[in-house]
Amino acid sequence: MLDMYLKYLESEKRCSPNTVDAYKSDLCTFFDNLDFETSIENINEIKQSEIRNWVLELMAKNHSPRTINRKLSALNGFFKYMMREKIIDSNPINKIKSPKEKKRLPVFLEEKRLNNYLDITDDIENNYFAIRNQTIIELLYATGMRREELINIKLGDISDNYIKVTGKGRKERLIPLTDNLKIWLQRLIIKRNELIAKDNNEYLFLTDKGKKTYPNFVYRIIKNKLTTAGFTGKKSPHVLRHTFATHMLNNGADLNSIKTVLGHSSLAATQIYTHTTFEDLKRIHNTTHPRK
Repeated sequence: MLDMYLKYLESEKRCSPNTVDAYKSDLCTFFDNLDFETSIENINEIKQSEIRNWVLELMAKNHSPRTINRKLSALNGFFKYMMREKIIDSNPINKIKSPKEKKRLPVFLEEKRLNNYLDITDDIENNYFAIRNQTIIELLYATGMRREELINIKLGDISDNYIKVTGKGRKERLIPLTDNLKIWLQRLIIKRNELIAKDNNEYLFLTDKGKKTYPNFVYRIIKNKLTTAGFTGKKSPHVLRHTFATHMLNNGADLNSIKTVLGHSSLAATQIYTHTTFEDLKRIHNTTHPRK
């Protein structure tokens, strides 16, 4: 049944391989625990008490509320699918209370400092690898796209003014290119085509060996560049996504426009950036007001 559900996620829900693997891992955690703790053999026998005991065990192992809620979400999706297929009559997770999560504001980088760093490009010259690494950070910051979206960009996805991105659920969207980003993409493609035949690989970003990039490869590039620049705290591709959205909002962009560019399915996901800017405003107010 689990394999059937995972196949459904991949084919009908069009989830990415990483998402399917994450669901599989979370569901296996539950069913492995169920096999160990009980003698239940039929999925119809699973009751709220088994799920509640599993949640309590996860809490006892110091799993964060965020992690537990992610696992519960995976389990909820599985049971909903079982109901759809008429394998079970009711969803045993319905009355399970989710642990409360602390509100976590997105981490972002300071605007002026980041732009000052990106403007220093003397050491890049005509080095293909340096141009590639710089273009990756420029693209993530200029578009707010996800790491997985960047990895899957193909040469044919780039036009004069837009870049086509395939996001979650394989939904495509067009993101406008800034003049600065156009220059970096042109430099990259010219140097790339000098070294690698177009027919050998259709992807824009390639590893040092000419293969398609992968998540950890992109993460290392971002972490190394931001560490070298002296940024402290969290340094990851997703921080640049948060930074893009926060800076856009701070500079007058409306939420709906940011939502479209980020590829969010609902405005609620984008609204977290209003909290970020409010917190920043509150900090500035508290430190600069004469009667602080």
